[in-house]
Amino acid sequence: MFWPEVTVVDACVRRDGRGGSPTAVTDDDPAATDADRRALAAAAGTSHAAFLGPGRAPDGGRPVRFFTATAELSGCGHGTVAAQAVWLTRTARGELHDRQHTGGRTFDTVAIRRPAGIEVWFDQGLVALRHPAPDERAALVAALGLTADDPHPTHTSRIAAPGTPRLLVPVRDRAALLRVQPRLGELATACRRYGLLGCFVYVPPVGDRPGAARMFAPAIGVAEDVANANSTGALAAHLLDTTGAQTIAIEVEQGDTLGRPSSVLASARRGPAGITTRVGGLAMVRDAP
Repeated sequence: MFWPEVTVVDACVRRDGRGGSPTAVTDDDPAATDADRRALAAAAGTSHAAFLGPGRAPDGGRPVRFFTATAELSGCGHGTVAAQAVWLTRTARGELHDRQHTGGRTFDTVAIRRPAGIEVWFDQGLVALRHPAPDERAALVAALGLTADDPHPTHTSRIAAPGTPRLLVPVRDRAALLRVQPRLGELATACRRYGLLGCFVYVPPVGDRPGAARMFAPAIGVAEDVANANSTGALAAHLLDTTGAQTIAIEVEQGDTLGRPSSVLASARRGPAGITTRVGGLAMVRDAP
């Protein structure tokens, strides 16, 4: 399969423009197979690829599909940042307010030209939260290789589902975060057994200091993600759920262990239906189409 034009976007770069998660973005071809799409993700040398569909979904959203080298994803946060950044570069506008259709859901997006890049925000929607069963937590924490001193003294693990569920695992500090060396085969098996995307190991933000995190998702072919925006939104929902506040806003730094420093922003709000979140990041389009 020949893809005529592939743009690489560094999604969720740090405030100084460094790093970000390299994401391939291309116009989808209705004649392509899913195997073709997985092959593009591998050939582009990026962990994820976004495929921009033609036209509009019946509800008005622009279709976007996301693939890794091994699977299609029902959603991808940093991929959404990348996709919306590319769409804005195809216009002469300073801002693009739109809607995206991915994984059977349509949601609001906004992309804004900034001096340092393109700032993108999207509505993540409701995030479902539950406590893991003892066997779930034990199997996943064991696969992560955490020592007895690594867990956070006050925060507890939570399963959060902004669509696909994942385990949020708090550790005490950044040193403990850097020490995490998961047994990837064992972790992939455990995630498949319990129907989880992966594990988001994090240090909570404190005051004005950003949090830090690493996302491991070997079950979908991503040993470690440079930046996982959806998990950052899930974390915002979890942190809000543990407080009496009505809203919360966080920043979580990621990607340092991979040499791609990244930063994801997220906010969460209580509403009649539950906790809803918005997720954002700054994107740098390497070669605008």
